[in-house]
Amino acid sequence: MRPLKPLAVLTLALSLSGAACSGGGSTVPAAEPDVDAPRPASSRPAPPSLPRGQVVLEPPGREPVTFEVEVANEDRTRQRGLMFRRQMAENAGMLFLFDAQEHLSFWMHNTYLPLDMVFITSAMRVLGVVENAEPQTDDPREVEGDSHYVLELNAGTARRHGIGPGVFVRFVGVPREAEPRGGSRSE
Repeated sequence: MRPLKPLAVLTLALSLSGAACSGGGSTVPAAEPDVDAPRPASSRPAPPSLPRGQVVLEPPGREPVTFEVEVANEDRTRQRGLMFRRQMAENAGMLFLFDAQEHLSFWMHNTYLPLDMVFITSAMRVLGVVENAEPQTDDPREVEGDSHYVLELNAGTARRHGIGPGVFVRFVGVPREAEPRGGSRSE
């Protein structure tokens, strides 16, 4: 899973059509072959080692639930996300950090796992959840409003734990260098 941004859509369109764009002093880079082109699993590079931490969600009337997360905080790691992975532990996830709160849209290009996407505001509350996102599609997945973070979990996790709009979120052990500037709270 990776965020869907206007440049990413243009890059994907160009890479799928085999076209390249240059001239006029700007270039739209072609998609990296290891990201967008299907390859046998043995020829794909291993995902980069990512910072790790925990995300704690506190649904009302339920026990808090903690997820061990990899932190995607750079364009390169956010674009790759959970692509090409075939499994993820039940209490695991990926936390996407952005520099500012904005309207975020994700897609499931080359993502084999069905996922729940939890959109989180800079006030550390769940804005909304996209449940059971269908794998390997380029359809945008988003919720109404602006979010600062997105937590991806195995499909069905949000419903099982009562995670929905308004749920309080805490970051624990998310490395300071992995946090975007402003608005976040971490222990």
